[in-house]
Amino acid sequence: MRRISALLTLALASAAQAQLPPAFPPDPAQGEERTCFQTSKAWNPNGNLRSDVALVYGIGEDLPQRIDTWRQRGYRIHVMTGVSWGQYQDYLYGRFDGVNHEDNAQTDRNGKKISHGGDVYYMCPAENFGKYLCVGVQRALDAGAEAIHLEEPEFWARAGYSEGFKREWQSYYQEEWQAPHSSVDAQWRASKLKYYLYRRALQQVFDHVQEFNRKTGKKVRCYVPTHSLLNYAHWCIVSPQSSLAKLDGCNGYIAQVWTGTARTPNNFRGVQKERTFETAFLEYGAMQNLVRATGRTVWYLNDPIEDNPRHDWTDYRTNWESTLVASLLQPDVWQYEVAPWPERIFGGKYPRNGKPEDQKGIPPEYATELQVVMNALNDMKQPDHTWECGTRGIGVLISDSLMFQREQPTPSDPHMSHFYGLALPALKRGMPVTPVQLENVAIPGFLDNQRMLMLSYEGQKPMSPEVHVALAEWVKKGGVLLMADEDKDPYNKVKEWWNEDGKTDAIPRQHLFQTLGLKDSDFRAEEAPQLTVGKGTVIWLRRSPTQFALSKEAEQEFSQALKDGVVQTGGEWKETNYLQLRRGPYFVAAGLDESVEAPAKTLKGRFVNLFDPGLKVKREVTLSAGTRAFLLDLEARKSNGPQLLASACKALPAKAPEGSLAWTVEGVAETPAIVLIATTKAPESVILDGKALENVSYLPEEGLLYLRFPNTSAPRELSVKF
Repeated sequence: MRRISALLTLALASAAQAQLPPAFPPDPAQGEERTCFQTSKAWNPNGNLRSDVALVYGIGEDLPQRIDTWRQRGYRIHVMTGVSWGQYQDYLYGRFDGVNHEDNAQTDRNGKKISHGGDVYYMCPAENFGKYLCVGVQRALDAGAEAIHLEEPEFWARAGYSEGFKREWQSYYQEEWQAPHSSVDAQWRASKLKYYLYRRALQQVFDHVQEFNRKTGKKVRCYVPTHSLLNYAHWCIVSPQSSLAKLDGCNGYIAQVWTGTARTPNNFRGVQKERTFETAFLEYGAMQNLVRATGRTVWYLNDPIEDNPRHDWTDYRTNWESTLVASLLQPDVWQYEVAPWPERIFGGKYPRNGKPEDQKGIPPEYATELQVVMNALNDMKQPDHTWECGTRGIGVLISDSLMFQREQPTPSDPHMSHFYGLALPALKRGMPVTPVQLENVAIPGFLDNQRMLMLSYEGQKPMSPEVHVALAEWVKKGGVLLMADEDKDPYNKVKEWWNEDGKTDAIPRQHLFQTLGLKDSDFRAEEAPQLTVGKGTVIWLRRSPTQFALSKEAEQEFSQALKDGVVQTGGEWKETNYLQLRRGPYFVAAGLDESVEAPAKTLKGRFVNLFDPGLKVKREVTLSAGTRAFLLDLEARKSNGPQLLASACKALPAKAPEGSLAWTVEGVAETPAIVLIATTKAPESVILDGKALENVSYLPEEGLLYLRFPNTSAPRELSVKF
């Protein structure tokens, strides 16, 4: 059946290739790879997002044909494939090397293989699995891929019971396998092994690509699309995360943050619920901190729907706007994956858990809004940005080991309250708190923008003593470290570097304090919770950070300690019920619920809301609780002549006679396009594809020209004569 399916796919790809529209003209800025999307299909009208890059998914036999269809339409080509799972039955059943590898499927303690669907198992990557992946990757290299994306290196925390994993344990630790649930030490060691195995598999592929580059003189890059550390820990998955940036040949990441990850409920003031915006903001921040100061690149994923097909379009749209705004509130990142699987967005019907007659295709206004925003994301490389919000410079230290304590015998808090209890009190007060990667603190300049750091070793542990040296230096230079820990985490006792592999009773917090020149006895309980170290301060709250998430009173007590720390830095304690960031001519803002009681912030000026498919002008925008805003400031876009401001289609400038403007336009077929042009003159004529455009409106009082027409997935010329 697989062979028949492959032949059918090849035939369909060939048919699609034969029916391709003309190529879209080259975009001079396309080499910056500002935006991309991933698709497993050959080119098709529903997938025609006209981003700079098409991430062609899957490394099967039909890959070259599918690549050709996208390349001929003018896209740059990257190839993406799963690392931990995929259509890898040739490997699984021995057709690759003559050896059956089913015993390398990730397996839980009950002997059940962990599946992504059917016999698409999550794999425990033996060394020959990396070699198998290289065969498919070579197919992508031969087809001219400019970059390889190896997505989601995932090892479930509940796994670790397969014969393949037992062999890896024996090889790595030189001892008999221990059931991960048998002790905290066994669970910790199992997680460290899982962390290592996918790093090894990825390095094998990176090495293969590097060797290809050496032989051919090409410069094919390698990226790892991955969920955030926060989500993987929350969903009980182990992945290499920060360690990948240290591998030879790793050029960066795609931050796979979307509604499906960000809507995972968490606790704040004792209330457990979805907080999509706040969770997404912290997830994107965690991913940015994987690459900051490393020279690597990160794209931010946005998904206009999500993997769960049972929601309706209102749910998808509301949550997409929240995650989109959360991503735009990270000004150091300007590259985006605008959608995975565009065909399911523009061709799917939802929700799928009801009657067929209740399932609807994408609302036309949402299709327009999406394309307006996707095209605006090409313009996010704005070096000038200004914050308007609460106190800045506050971070929460997180370690990859957050993923190591998530299973039996004593898993950390199921709702990750040991993290959110520290992060949400500041964020809910309008402070753009940053998750700070503990493994990266020794990188020169990494902590330069942090004035205050929060840390707990409940639910995580430091993976090397070097991080304590770097933290101590940072504190002595004037930083404030707020430690929240009651020293009761059983994982303090695992055999590790801080206790000389179990020879002493030392715990990691004590090692940090010793590096700072402090003794526990220096803190006289609540009488002296803070001490001066050099020019900085250490505050020790002898409480579990989980408590700060579970009651309003505990959260307020923690916020007071946070305020005291900010004052120690010489900073201003400022609370707001919103976050607002100007990026060049764009305003990005979010009104916060569960925040400080204050009047809602109102922005005044002349704006176009890019979430409004009509692109109407607004003089005021009020950031009430739950508001998400992506605004174009018309005053910042003023120029001496007409200019295009926004469009729900790709609009590439073309040559035009004097007194005219022209663009080549193209979009997702059969969706409503809108083009907004700033001009002080009404047009004499508007021509689309050789015919006069009828739906033209000019607002002289605003100096704005609106053009509306149905999109096609073939290039057409749009010209305006003034």
